[in-house]
Amino acid sequence: MKISHIKTLIYQGQFSKSKEWKLAKKQVLNAVRLVDWPPGSGSFTINPQSGKKRGEGNGVKPIKAAAIKYLAEKGWKPEHPWPVGRRVRPGNMDAACKTSKGLVAFEWETGNVSSSHRSLNKMALGLLSGSLVAGILVIPSRKLYPFLTDRIGNYDELKPYFPLWSSTPCQEGVLEILVIEQDAESFEVPRIPKGTDGRAVS
Repeated sequence: MKISHIKTLIYQGQFSKSKEWKLAKKQVLNAVRLVDWPPGSGSFTINPQSGKKRGEGNGVKPIKAAAIKYLAEKGWKPEHPWPVGRRVRPGNMDAACKTSKGLVAFEWETGNVSSSHRSLNKMALGLLSGSLVAGILVIPSRKLYPFLTDRIGNYDELKPYFPLWSSTPCQEGVLEILVIEQDAESFEVPRIPKGTDGRAVS
């Protein structure tokens, strides 16, 4: 899988320059780049069927699972609870890495654009409160998202809100967005299953 762009929203303090952050980010980049489709092909080729109509297009969860599996092998904890909120806590993050300075949160967008807003809001809140030291969100590019579930969170729809997240008061921490896209397109490859069925293990 290709990482077409990395958008850094927050980059503050000593942690952003630390070996721990560089290792965590390297592991995330490797996890994303190792995702392939069809499984075992060594590259990410998507069936370019539009996701506009019900029952068409490609899912996302099976390819996310491959990245989470890789991170788990590197010591990340899948489905880690969000350390934000008081009485009511949000659902678990996709994966988290413990460092000497705090948690690094990892999210791979599988829902609609409002879900992307929630993920970034939770990461920003974690940085603001000091309960997180870094957060990374993976979202599709303009080139990829038309072939995925309709209205999935994507870079272009989040872009107008970047100044808001970038202005989060934070003396120590990192907030980044990884923008992903396909290596190739072909109607000869199967569509990626929607939901949790199917596997794409590199």
